[in-house]
Amino acid sequence: MGVTTYIAIYFIVWWVVIFTVLPFGVRSQHEDGAVEDGTEPGAPQRPLLLRKALITTVISAVIVLVFAWAVETGRLHVDMFPMPFTIYK
Repeated sequence: MGVTTYIAIYFIVWWVVIFTVLPFGVRSQHEDGAVEDGTEPGAPQRPLLLRKALITTVISAVIVLVFAWAVETGRLHVDMFPMPFTIYK
């Protein structure tokens, strides 16, 4: 596999992981008892987005590096996965 393929895989994995990490540690204004006028009570008090983006970047890098290692060492073959709409000759 080429570098471009691994970059594309990283991009997809990053988005899946960010949506998994986003809800962790979020407390709403209602839960903290500090609802500001004009805001939704369910809005997060401190979403900590930068920390979650950094955690997501590290987790995604580890996942893609393990995947790349498995593919490059031959432990995982792309042919192992069924491909829909493949035309066999």
